[in-house]
Amino acid sequence: MREDDEASGRVTLAEVAKEAGVSMPTVSKVLNGRSDVSRTTRAKVERLLDAHGYRRRSQAGSRSPLVEIVFHELDSIWAMELIRGVENVARENRATVVLTESGTRHTPAPEWLPGVLQRRPLGVVLVFSALPEDIKRQLRAAAIPFVVIDPAGDPDPDVPSVGSANWAGGLAATRHLTDLGHRRVAIITGPEDMLCSLARLDGYRSAMAMAGLEADPRLTRFGDFHVQGGFEHAMELLEGPDRPTAVFAGSDLQALGVLEAARLKGLRVPEDLSVVGYDDVPLAQWSSPPLTTVHQPLRHMAEEAVRMLLRPDDPGTAAQRIELATHLVTRQSTARYTGREATDRPGNAESAHPIGN
Repeated sequence: MREDDEASGRVTLAEVAKEAGVSMPTVSKVLNGRSDVSRTTRAKVERLLDAHGYRRRSQAGSRSPLVEIVFHELDSIWAMELIRGVENVARENRATVVLTESGTRHTPAPEWLPGVLQRRPLGVVLVFSALPEDIKRQLRAAAIPFVVIDPAGDPDPDVPSVGSANWAGGLAATRHLTDLGHRRVAIITGPEDMLCSLARLDGYRSAMAMAGLEADPRLTRFGDFHVQGGFEHAMELLEGPDRPTAVFAGSDLQALGVLEAARLKGLRVPEDLSVVGYDDVPLAQWSSPPLTTVHQPLRHMAEEAVRMLLRPDDPGTAAQRIELATHLVTRQSTARYTGREATDRPGNAESAHPIGN
């Protein structure tokens, strides 16, 4: 690290080292994610770098032609859609995509950071709901741009992010079912600690209220966005005579679990039970029957995230949030309710509700 790596002439590494009471090599080790620095010293140097607005000068020769995407799990269908989106834009910019699995659904694990500081990619796409302050500080100090693809909801305002209209998606899915005459509509949303799950649940409640219906709390379940969770909740919901006539599942994978539960209960879809999913992953159109679902533009979200990473630096541009529209895709898993509780509401199985931002 040369001393002329400085932030717009405001501070040099020598000045940071002097203020921290450490040597220049120690500051360099912190910037490069080396492990042979004590936690206390690292935190002190990072705080000073952040306080002085230090940004390592970006030099073409020092950057690897890589775009890194980091997930907490790589074995989901929607992860593949995000990867395809990242690859599309990375390819246009002659960059290679690096896939990393780390941490929980909330944040990457701390041990991921030293590796990315050594790889020095063009930028990092993170599929998490939040980033710890120390990770943000170190990425910024090393001049590694990052963007959060945030299906989870509402990241910190200083974090560039791309999301989608979760509340509107939940509203349209449920409104479709109430327009078809369903009064007992259940929801299996995602984890209770994820804002996207709560936003879809709020959309469901709003649609029920718009239809003059009460949202029965016994028909609300928090799932995990996976098939098994959808199956287990549906088995419970479909037990007994007072079962729902429709289920809004907060992901297509959960909806597949609902379809299997209905089959085991001897219920026909959509004649006895209507089912709506969320995401519109490619598998949705091949389920039996093909799944009515809310299209979340996962691939487009990933493409926009990489474009944010690779656009020319503009020091005057603040972190920004892009929220993309969703829309309902109607297939064969929903139908008009024909039981004695049906109401003469407008709408039919072919209707769709476009959703704005």
